[in-house]
Amino acid sequence: MKYPTLTVLLVLGAAFAAAEDKPAQPAAATPEAPKEFVLFNGKSLDDWETVDVGGSGIVEMEGGVMIINQGENVSGAIYKKAATLPTTNYEITLEAKRLQGVDFFVGLTFPVGDVKHCATLICGGWGGSVTGISSIDGFDASDNNTSSYQRYKDDEWYAIKLRVTPDNLSAWLGEKQIIDEDIKDKKISVRPGPMESYLPLSLTTFNTTSAIRNIKLTPITEKK
Repeated sequence: MKYPTLTVLLVLGAAFAAAEDKPAQPAAATPEAPKEFVLFNGKSLDDWETVDVGGSGIVEMEGGVMIINQGENVSGAIYKKAATLPTTNYEITLEAKRLQGVDFFVGLTFPVGDVKHCATLICGGWGGSVTGISSIDGFDASDNNTSSYQRYKDDEWYAIKLRVTPDNLSAWLGEKQIIDEDIKDKKISVRPGPMESYLPLSLTTFNTTSAIRNIKLTPITEKK
């Protein structure tokens, strides 16, 4: 009766020894957080290039914010390092306020899939309140499904967030989502005219002076 017990002990001992001989499995790598790109840090405008389309106001820095001065036409600046940034699955966040004027104080032109296909998020257009994306299937922000009327007060900061994925464009004003647009199989473009000079990533105004700060781009993982 002792021999079977001894046999069991020997088998168990061999199993334990074999387990100890196996190399330890490496711990699963922790996914890294998406890299955040600071597009404007409040210290300089070195990464931005002012574009004059005729009658444009100047773009300057004052007190750590970007000031796009009112002109007689579209005014603004292009981000010079756009080629290093993702063109889909990203979010852009910024804060902006209208200092004076009666039209859009944020015209955020952005790439959708590649740098040749872009659109513009308009805040405060067509007299100061129309908000939406130009253009979708040839229709401007005032005429497509993204259009809404938002109340903007002068000299008040507004947090704006834009999200771009292959199938959707979304935007928030503060905590309020104001755009959620399916773009699958739709034509995306900027409005023909001066905005075509501000591709692929820029900030513009029309007949308005605005202040803009804390401009960031963050890659995202599209939710299925």
